[in-house]
Amino acid sequence: MLALLDYCDAVESRKTLDPAASRRRVLGLDIDIRAHNRAAIEAHPLAHKIKMIQGSSIAPDIIAQVYEYAKSYDRIIVCLDSNHTHEHVLAELEAYAPLVSTDSYCVVFDAIVEDASDYISSDRPWGKGNNPKTAVWEYLRRLKEEGRNGANGAPLHFEIDKMIENKLLITVAPDGYLKRVN
Repeated sequence: MLALLDYCDAVESRKTLDPAASRRRVLGLDIDIRAHNRAAIEAHPLAHKIKMIQGSSIAPDIIAQVYEYAKSYDRIIVCLDSNHTHEHVLAELEAYAPLVSTDSYCVVFDAIVEDASDYISSDRPWGKGNNPKTAVWEYLRRLKEEGRNGANGAPLHFEIDKMIENKLLITVAPDGYLKRVN
């Protein structure tokens, strides 16, 4: 993904692509980064572009670390794929959606839980009525009724981008492609 974005920038600016010059990075959060996963990431040729933080995505100290890291970047996309309960995803949206830059996205994965058979989440703490999609709907309602500001100080406005969902035909994130518009 990072390489494709670098390539698009090079084409648009009519400049030669220099992979070493890319400032793009991935910041990954996980409550438990297993040793074999960490080793695989650290052994990857693009490991220098990946930073990992271990801890709960909704813990204040983790949120503070993410905000500190994000200060160095102008264009930010956020992908949420953690604990899929309504309250957890809503807390993640409140914490991280403000970081998303205008015309970029906050992607909320596994919103499909709301539309799937109860069987799919029968052994999980989430299910119909308590999942990422319901959190998205609540967050968008809050934005509309109460308002919020982004990390850049500008008012936050997101819309569900159905165009991405429709292009994919199959997705685990229906109603989960939130585009920041201002």
